[in-house]
Amino acid sequence: MNVRILGVDPGLTRCGIGVIESLPGRQVRLVAVDVIRTAADMAPEQRLLRMTEAFESWIAEHRPDAVAVERVFAQHNVRTVTGTSQVAGLAMVAATRASIPVALHTPSEVKAAVTGSGRAEKAQVQEMVRRILGLVEAPSPADAADALAIAITHGWRGVAAVVPMVGNRGQTAAQRAWAEAAAGSGARAQAARRRLAR
Repeated sequence: MNVRILGVDPGLTRCGIGVIESLPGRQVRLVAVDVIRTAADMAPEQRLLRMTEAFESWIAEHRPDAVAVERVFAQHNVRTVTGTSQVAGLAMVAATRASIPVALHTPSEVKAAVTGSGRAEKAQVQEMVRRILGLVEAPSPADAADALAIAITHGWRGVAAVVPMVGNRGQTAAQRAWAEAAAGSGARAQAARRRLAR
């Protein structure tokens, strides 16, 4: 059975986005790839709106069966990680609005899946994505290759990595806390916010 996966390498200035088809026998085929760009001098809300519109457009055009997003980790540059987290959240919301399952994969998981090493350099990831997809040239810039690598990783890992969209069965404690915090202004939501603020 063929499964179409949209991969997102979140970033506020450059966001890699790519679609593959995962075929039987760990075969994959490129459908589309691009980088969504926003200018640093744009208002933050306008940059996020641009990202939202792009995600919705790609989902409508390519109709993926799953959306895979890189899991964001804290970095030294707080401003960078904040923008990256916002873009990742927008991709997840766009998928959820379209009733498409969402999967999160860490950078080391993606590198290990496509290169065999969780510490691979970006150039290695680009080259392995090129080989896996049978392309003449490696996808460029690296954000585009990363988006495809994320989609490939999800295609090979399967549905086990999908975040449940209904209820909280199978969610981690952190995911449940975020869900409760977003649920409203009740006592449980307030308690969840206090836990997350610690």
